Amino acid sequence: MRFFAAAVVVALVASGAWAAPLQRFFIMGDGTLAIVNAHTKERAEVRYRRADGTYDQAALARIRRAFRSSGDEGEGRASLRLIEVLSWAQKTARARPLTLMSGYRRPEYNEGLRAQGVRAAGGSLHTEGLAADVAFPRAMLRPLWMKVRALDCCGAGYYAKDGFLHIDVGRPRFWEPSTSRVEENLSAGNARLFGRTEFDRYARGEEIVVALHAMTVGPVRVAREGRLVPERGEAVAVVVDGELPERDGCLEVPGSGANMRLRGVSKADRGKIVLTTCGPVPERTPGTVETNVVEIR
Repeated sequence: MRFFAAAVVVALVASGAWAAPLQRFFIMGDGTLAIVNAHTKERAEVRYRRADGTYDQAALARIRRAFRSSGDEGEGRASLRLIEVLSWAQKTARARPLTLMSGYRRPEYNEGLRAQGVRAAGGSLHTEGLAADVAFPRAMLRPLWMKVRALDCCGAGYYAKDGFLHIDVGRPRFWEPSTSRVEENLSAGNARLFGRTEFDRYARGEEIVVALHAMTVGPVRVAREGRLVPERGEAVAVVVDGELPERDGCLEVPGSGANMRLRGVSKADRGKIVLTTCGPVPERTPGTVETNVVEIR
């Protein structure tokens, strides 16, 4: 009988029935987030990730509501990737709640700030729900900035005078006010176009969802065949699909955040997805666009 029970356990483990929940991101917090918007006073203190690794949509909606701009009656936006990084920052800094100085900004609101002379970037990732400015005690600011930089996952801006860190889930980079080059509008003409997948980790055969970001001129046309470029070995072709208009074998992506789906990755691997843009390309649009690293298990 004991032998039979042991055999059942081995079979369950081998089949994945008792496997640990798939940790969807490389950088994750503890599944909770406490946040207060410094301007609207909107608060959220929630457990957004369940024990089985799935996400509580009602809890995520409460976080996104707290991300709204002052005077904005619409829905706020905050990507799941950003929420996980903020949860990591909260746990690392032992700061509850986090004080949100700036979260989601409607594009019109962002342009209004720029017109008033506020140092807000054109094509800011705040307008896509991919960025947050978060206040921390001043003694904690620089050490936490250095820790975010060391993750090599995100954008990290250090604003010592104003007492906050800018954290985004765009390209890994870091700056201070004197080195931000915000006046140069570096994203103009799609010059900083990049891709982000919905998650970092996927099961073999699972559909991968990817979106383009920092698109300032649209539409951008993307070839129907992409590549998974692994850290070791040869590139693997992937099929790029989506509910988007198609012309001459290319998908027409209307703007930032429009989803595409990738199929064809059937074996375990780790690497970046590389998408090819089709001509004619708008202004400074790159010929290829890379995503973050993904891991197929």
